[in-house]
Amino acid sequence: MAAPLTLLIIVAVTIRAALFRSSLADLISERVEVVSPLNAWKRVVEGLALLDLGVSPYSGDVFHETPLIIYLFHFVIDYAEITFMLADIITAIALYLAVKDYNKHVFRKQKYALEADRYPLDCLELIRSPKEMYYIPLKVAMFYLLNPFTILSCVAKSTCGLNNAVIALYILSTIRGSALLSAIFLALATYQSIYPLTLFAPALLYLLQRLYIPVNIQRPSFWFFTLQYSFMYLGSLCVLVCLSFFLLGSWDFLFSVYGFILSVPDLTPNIGLFWYFFAEMFEHFRLFFLCVFQINVFFYTIPLAIKLKEHPVFLIFMQIAVISVFKSYPTVGDIALYMAFLPAWAHLYRYPAGI
Repeated sequence: MAAPLTLLIIVAVTIRAALFRSSLADLISERVEVVSPLNAWKRVVEGLALLDLGVSPYSGDVFHETPLIIYLFHFVIDYAEITFMLADIITAIALYLAVKDYNKHVFRKQKYALEADRYPLDCLELIRSPKEMYYIPLKVAMFYLLNPFTILSCVAKSTCGLNNAVIALYILSTIRGSALLSAIFLALATYQSIYPLTLFAPALLYLLQRLYIPVNIQRPSFWFFTLQYSFMYLGSLCVLVCLSFFLLGSWDFLFSVYGFILSVPDLTPNIGLFWYFFAEMFEHFRLFFLCVFQINVFFYTIPLAIKLKEHPVFLIFMQIAVISVFKSYPTVGDIALYMAFLPAWAHLYRYPAGI
């Protein structure tokens, strides 16, 4: 499978390199479907210019990315195109490996259930054969790398691609059972855009399932691992925030990044729900509906976690989809990440009402 994946990566890089050198690159980078006030490359460049002049990039209303992003591009600005292509490749490889490991787990679980005769007769058509599962990881990587949404996002140099890479590494770490790496990458994703906080529940459920710890609030083992994972996650998040303060020497970034995401002051048209609704909103009602809209992203986590507690990987897929729909500044790059998982649930296509 390494040869097809390598060929896929070569094709994906060739397409991106050709578009970077074409006249379409500037047009794509201006499209509101592809970039937002949060992740537009033009704003990153302006933030870098302010930083080089010794002015805080958060002193105006231009730059709203995190400090680690601006300091990353401070060193790799001349290799920005390679950086974004590399981010897409890392995302695809991480998703490929994650789905491959997940399929092994599903096949093993499926085999034991079949031997124990646990499946009802009407469910046997949902059983996946090894041949079907063999090509799913490659399809997932293909769905990500060759998705026009991913390509457009990369060519526009939207920092959404970097966020997707971090979330993909979080998924891989979780499925491989590394609680520490899972917590670190989840903290990094949360640091970037707040909303991945909702991915805490599925990671915890999967790791508990992998360690054969029952989800039972009366069991000390459940609380011990939950506190352990929470400590690793919150500790990593605190380190990232403190590192940002150390780099900038001020807390200005907190309001400029997270305040901007939550208060939605820029109503530039995009593919999300916020801009049109709040453009028509009377100022008197703005705060109330702002809270209602923002709660939407987090509200679905509890009922979905209760319903899908036995299927935490599907819960991750659902939460990523919910985030891409209800976040304040979505772009097509956010949609591309959850679309990549569609081949993993191909056996459910005959039941579209349940997807």
